[in-house]
Amino acid sequence: MFRHVTVLALACALSSVPVDATAAAFNATQQDASIAIQDATGSTVLQYQLRKPNDSPLAVESACYFHPLTTPKGFVVTDVAPADHRHHRGIFLAWVEMHGGRDADFWGWGEHAPIQGRVIRNRAWKPSDHGFQAVNDWMAEDTRVVEESLTATVTRDGDAHVVDLVYRLKPRFDITVAQWAFSGFCVRSRKDVPGRMIDPAGPVTLPAPSHVKPDTDWPDRAWYALHFTTGEGDAGVAVIGHASNPPTLWHNHPDLRMLNPCTSAPGPMRLESGKVITLRYRVVAYDGPLNRKQLMRLHHAFQD
Repeated sequence: MFRHVTVLALACALSSVPVDATAAAFNATQQDASIAIQDATGSTVLQYQLRKPNDSPLAVESACYFHPLTTPKGFVVTDVAPADHRHHRGIFLAWVEMHGGRDADFWGWGEHAPIQGRVIRNRAWKPSDHGFQAVNDWMAEDTRVVEESLTATVTRDGDAHVVDLVYRLKPRFDITVAQWAFSGFCVRSRKDVPGRMIDPAGPVTLPAPSHVKPDTDWPDRAWYALHFTTGEGDAGVAVIGHASNPPTLWHNHPDLRMLNPCTSAPGPMRLESGKVITLRYRVVAYDGPLNRKQLMRLHHAFQD
């Protein structure tokens, strides 16, 4: 199952400790073109798409994204290929403008770098404790631009599913990621229920950022959450960054329902050939009222 393992893939053991040691184990199994992470009851709480589904309206060919992610009560917090942005895909990592070796837009906008023949493609995967490890290739036609090693782990913390993601990216060329207000790691959520943005201080009243003005992005915080009020009760999704990540501004657009800690918003990013860059994110899908103390505790624990 885990074919052609590289040295980078073998080095990608996750250092995070399960959030709730009393929680039942989560296991990863392949189901057709996706990896399903299931709890002890057999319920799927998170899926990772290895290939673009044949019937998908996605405007890009890349898969290697997570959808759906559910709360413990089964509320789905992610969305794929929404009508306003057909290239948005659940939980994913991609940049909109990369130069070096072969120019590429793996995000899917297509105005400043090519998207044709630019595909993030899974090469191999294997189960690991509470999740899986995967090796993906960022391909510009027949050229591998970046090798990605991903570790995904799911744990349970009370009324929340906690997803820890570690991306290790090894560029094959010197690459410049152009400065943009958006792109990078993103959680694209749903628009069919009322929702509002919240940070550790409370509801966010900042204006929506502009996608062409990085200085309009929101300041870095311990976490941002998108909280929903549904007919069956409250739920939400929060994103927590890691202190070791590059400097970050957040392109959290309330109308687009996206949580986007953007590492290319403060300025261009330089990726050195052969040098691994590591990005860590924690995604929390919760039921009930937003619990700031819980999110702050999960933030602090994630920094270890």
